[in-house]
Amino acid sequence: MTTVAEALRDAAQQIDRFDAEVLMAAALRVDRGALLLDPDRQFRPLEFDNWVARRAGGEPVAYITGRREFWSLDLLVTPAVLIPRPDSETLIEAALVACAQHPPATILDLGTGSGALLLAALAEWPAATGLGIDASAAALAVAADNARRLGFGDRIALELGNWGQGLRQRFDLVLCNPPYVETGAALARDVRDHEPASALFAGVDGLDDYRVLVPQLPGLLAAGGIAIVEIGWTQAKAVMALAAAAGMAATVRRDLAGRDRCLVLRPED
Repeated sequence: MTTVAEALRDAAQQIDRFDAEVLMAAALRVDRGALLLDPDRQFRPLEFDNWVARRAGGEPVAYITGRREFWSLDLLVTPAVLIPRPDSETLIEAALVACAQHPPATILDLGTGSGALLLAALAEWPAATGLGIDASAAALAVAADNARRLGFGDRIALELGNWGQGLRQRFDLVLCNPPYVETGAALARDVRDHEPASALFAGVDGLDDYRVLVPQLPGLLAAGGIAIVEIGWTQAKAVMALAAAAGMAATVRRDLAGRDRCLVLRPED
């Protein structure tokens, strides 16, 4: 037996202290605040020590615990899906502004992964229904688990597909966080070695998936509909050019760090 304080002190010699606290809270099935209020609590640290070793080896915390919070939703995550990032919440913030006067009734999430964007949007618009598309059956299984756990099972459909190819339905809101990392880009070890490459890399300039996706968007939008697409922080100009060629007007939204994070796209009149 050992105390929480002792175990955290030892773990912080191997990994970041915050990561150690998150892993400890998950191992004890308590929230981090409760953990820090009871540093003398005793426990058997076998699972925790194993998790610390995995983190020290570069495995992301979210894959170790199997969970990640996004837009206040507690999501299950596995190595089959990209770990949802706080930066991607910018897309939901942009959607709330863009749809303030006309709430969407139908929402499409292309490359849904864990379902993070789609489920967050459905949480904001309780009358809406959604469709998530992904090229990975394993990712769709994770999204389905999250939809059931969070009570969205009767409002969401999930389909295997290649972006919007073959879809005949039109949507009031289209969300997408496509791969946009340049092949060969330097990434943190935990991202490079553990997250799915198919959800990260998009050719030598990071634009390959935009070249397929953006021209499809006008045909996926209902009258008055909008699309919101995540971008790498240096890619606004290039993706806006693709949008203009597809007959779409674009505005840029920045994340909390002040970096370009997504484009809000509307068909030009």
